[in-house]
Amino acid sequence: MSSPANDKTNSLSEAERIDWLRLIRSENIGPRTFVDLLSHCGSAREALNRLPELSRRGGRKSYRICRPEAAEAELEAHSRFGARLVALDEPDYPQHLKHIDAPPPLLSVLGGAALSRERMIGIVGARNASLSGRKLASLFARGLGGEGFAVASGLARGIDAAAHEAAIQTGTIAVFAGGIDVLYPPEHDRLLKSLVDAGGAAISEMPFGLKPRGRDFPRRNRLISGVSLGVVVIEAAKASGSLHTARYALEQNREIFAVPGSPLDPRSEGANGLIRQGAMLVTSATDVLEALSDRLEPELPLLRRDPSSLLGEEASTNANTLSDPDQKYRDQILQALGPTPVELDELIRFSDGDARSVHIVLLELELAGRIERHAGNKISALY
Repeated sequence: MSSPANDKTNSLSEAERIDWLRLIRSENIGPRTFVDLLSHCGSAREALNRLPELSRRGGRKSYRICRPEAAEAELEAHSRFGARLVALDEPDYPQHLKHIDAPPPLLSVLGGAALSRERMIGIVGARNASLSGRKLASLFARGLGGEGFAVASGLARGIDAAAHEAAIQTGTIAVFAGGIDVLYPPEHDRLLKSLVDAGGAAISEMPFGLKPRGRDFPRRNRLISGVSLGVVVIEAAKASGSLHTARYALEQNREIFAVPGSPLDPRSEGANGLIRQGAMLVTSATDVLEALSDRLEPELPLLRRDPSSLLGEEASTNANTLSDPDQKYRDQILQALGPTPVELDELIRFSDGDARSVHIVLLELELAGRIERHAGNKISALY
């Protein structure tokens, strides 16, 4: 498989890419745990070596590590499909996504020219959209596309499809809930081909071949808001996935725009509710452009922090300095956790401010499947 980046100084080698893939595909490892492991162990290869020990210290007797053959097979499957795996901070990785809390270390990418855009906007809404809603989605997508924005959405029926179709010529990003090779819904095969052929892209953080499950769609929604400067919500019901996307946008410091609808239409209940809660009411692409004007400066004030420098395995801590908190300390941390999520900072204060030891213990417990991470840097125990 050819490298996705022309700049070799900012790309993983093939051996490193296999190590990264093995690590993120190993048991109980998500994006945040991945970064913690590289920080503590110094490299993906060393992290793989330390996984059995770390999980044992967390209370697990056996641990499943992704085999090299499985990672190599997944890379080969991407290549045969015409896709590739792009690592955090490689040139093909979406610029804004790398700055969210716990960005995916690796993204499956099909196509790609539009991914380099600094201007991206999410457009989401009802699957059972009205003709008026579809028309509005098209107008917003064309208007924003004409101003240099790539339109990101979930390739679902209704609003998503209308937004993608209107933005084909100006660039659009389809975010998958399953593997990059698993199209959902399947009738959008022509739409997907058209947007990729025109320079757009499809992305996914899920393993190749994975069919989307209900629990995977919130992760997809997190990526839609993550690649974007803001999210436009059109015809969203009260408990819809579009509102999940808006919630992620709020957590990621993105702008939330809502198109008002009739109070008699349940498809507009969610969008109207967002407006009552403080989302910006918009009726045209011009409204969105005016609201984003401060965020379109070269300094990109949206980006709250610099991403960790993970490429080239330049983590801040060498594996040899990885400390081993004693069992008494480990028991103290676990006893402080319960089913109600607590903030990480609160846990660190409880442990006399020993942040490094707390992070190591949490890493061990997460690998052992004994704790769960939540948005806002919160942790709870699993029983």
